[in-house]
Amino acid sequence: MKTCIQRLGQTLLFAGLLLLSYPIANWVYADGFQAYQKWIFDRARAQSSKLQPQSPTVPHAVIGRIEIPRLDLAAMVVEGVEEGDLLRGAGHVPGTALPGEPGNMAIGGHRDTFFRPLRNIRNNDIIFLTTLHGSYRYVVTSTEITGPDDTEVLDPSPEPMLTLISCYPFSYVGPAPKRFVVRARLIGIPTR
Repeated sequence: MKTCIQRLGQTLLFAGLLLLSYPIANWVYADGFQAYQKWIFDRARAQSSKLQPQSPTVPHAVIGRIEIPRLDLAAMVVEGVEEGDLLRGAGHVPGTALPGEPGNMAIGGHRDTFFRPLRNIRNNDIIFLTTLHGSYRYVVTSTEITGPDDTEVLDPSPEPMLTLISCYPFSYVGPAPKRFVVRARLIGIPTR
């Protein structure tokens, strides 16, 4: 009986270690991806001497970096919002506008990783979106909470705007029932 209890204890300990290793491995992978892609991105920007025309996006590739200085939020943005994309960074919603283009550019991110700081965002916060084609500045105009099936937040707009989307509530455990939406309008012109 004593041996059986010892083996059960060892099995449970091993299972617990496996369960803990998964989120730690994901965190290390995402952090490593972000650091490496930031380094590659900064080198490519330094070698580029002028604004270039926007090119079609490649699925799952890095398209830029989003930063909200007041919130200390900085993340690389990848093309796509599949689970693997959102594990590595914030994801540009395919079919929405690209930075600086007329229309609504939508970016999604997990509430418990890259977009966690959004819980403290306020109107008039400045958002920087940097691509190889230029830097774009947006100012937050509103936030709202919507249902998970509310796709109106992705509708095109006549002027360049940015929509950030994350699950809500931020403290919810498991699949969250709502979405937190941040709207921002483009200010200024793209700079190098």
